[in-house]
Amino acid sequence: MALPMFVTLVISPLFLCSIISGYTPADVKSWCGKTPYPQPCEYFLTHKPSPTPMKNKSEFLKVSMQLAVERALRAENHAHSLGPKCRNEREKAAWADCVELYEYTIHYLNQTVDPNTKCTQVDSQTWLSTALTNLETCQTGFAELGVGDYILPLMSNNVSKLVSNTLAINKVPYSEPSYKEGFPTWVKPGDRKLLQSSSPASQANIVVAKDGSGNYKTVKEAISAASSRSGSGRYVIYVKAGVYSENVEIGTGLKNIMLVGDGIGKTIITGSRSVGGGSTTFKSATLAVVGDGFIGRGITIRNTAGPAQHQAVALRVGSDLSVFYQCSFEGYQDTLYVHSQRQFYRECDIYGTVDFIFGNAAVVFQNCNIYARNPPNKTNTLTAQGRTDPNQNTGISIHNCRVTAASDLKPVQSSVRTYLGRPWKEYSRTVFMKTYLDSLIAPAGWMEWSGNFALSTLYYGEYSNTGPGSSTANRVKWSGYHVITSATEASKYTVGNFISGGSWLPATNVPFTSGL
Repeated sequence: MALPMFVTLVISPLFLCSIISGYTPADVKSWCGKTPYPQPCEYFLTHKPSPTPMKNKSEFLKVSMQLAVERALRAENHAHSLGPKCRNEREKAAWADCVELYEYTIHYLNQTVDPNTKCTQVDSQTWLSTALTNLETCQTGFAELGVGDYILPLMSNNVSKLVSNTLAINKVPYSEPSYKEGFPTWVKPGDRKLLQSSSPASQANIVVAKDGSGNYKTVKEAISAASSRSGSGRYVIYVKAGVYSENVEIGTGLKNIMLVGDGIGKTIITGSRSVGGGSTTFKSATLAVVGDGFIGRGITIRNTAGPAQHQAVALRVGSDLSVFYQCSFEGYQDTLYVHSQRQFYRECDIYGTVDFIFGNAAVVFQNCNIYARNPPNKTNTLTAQGRTDPNQNTGISIHNCRVTAASDLKPVQSSVRTYLGRPWKEYSRTVFMKTYLDSLIAPAGWMEWSGNFALSTLYYGEYSNTGPGSSTANRVKWSGYHVITSATEASKYTVGNFISGGSWLPATNVPFTSGL
């Protein structure tokens, strides 16, 4: 029977959802119920249904990724509009970080949904992990500068929860192979031959020299010139011996940059920004690298702000598939910010006091020297890993390294407590494997961040370490701490498994050990 003309049909959003996309209200509730945050998932799929059906996990993952991208774009636009509401320079500094970090987040989320981007499930998990880390870093900037009581609530949104949902859906079990052997797409023909050269400086595209004998006198000028190059193959910038006092940033658009110097202590890039001086930790870096495929070789990077200025980063890295070989990083608190993505460090020296290897990358340090310095408060912590989600494929792996006291600590070593790490975030993950631990390491090994915070959710492990500080007899009794006795368990954190190094490190010509 025909309806009278004055009768209005009321169609629920969930019913409309099923008409447009082919899935039912029950589908929405069922699929969203499998995520850590079902409420925003249900809400957004109800109010803006996707044309993509959800018949299986793969289709639901696609819908979830598209939803995360859309909400991130809205949040980015909102973040841009908040600039005029900043009341002082510190708020502006934290806000500027957020604008930049949202741009990075959009970039990496887009890569996960772009049909023209070839990527594995592990690639997607890495980029999603990075997106979530970026959003967390945005909030951190306001907190550490003691500002944002007005502007930070305006920036809060559901993007982090939606990204966490996609991480849970896309999670890759350790048992699954992460890569097929072969080089990633950014490695171009001829790259490997170039990087196998014993002197890459001889094949440099640009030479930097303070005395004017090169193409440019500053590293910044060379990076600016590299941004206008054609093609995306490896681009080598040779920085001759000298002290370069400048802060340098290599952005997302600059891929496959190689910065090569004359060696540790010879080619030095130095800066002095710090949180104590009004910067955010994120922006305090002397050298910041975000463009993928970066290689650094034979360079010392310093932050000379000093121990009293709190967080002061020498190097910050958010470059995927990046390598540092025979480099030195010198600072005090927060020296090396392994911010995000997959990173590898070989034969490097790292100096610092508090949390001086920190961040949320998937990173392996191999054959490196870790030097604890004399801290102002008589306590050192080597690491502070920042995993905020149990499904992020991130962590710090320290393999076949040496942990000893720097020259300034040795005379007072007995009065200083030095720990392997403390949990910056809830799911902090750090392992020391086959590493020499000198007598400076406190018997407990690890230090609390604040009371019982993260002690049951972190993962801290030690495997076959040596030296007077390696005894696990008096280590902490936290449920998240593990004395690893199984080679199978330890192998999860090797170059081959943790960062899939066998598929991309050979192209860099940097030596590495794939397994234990």
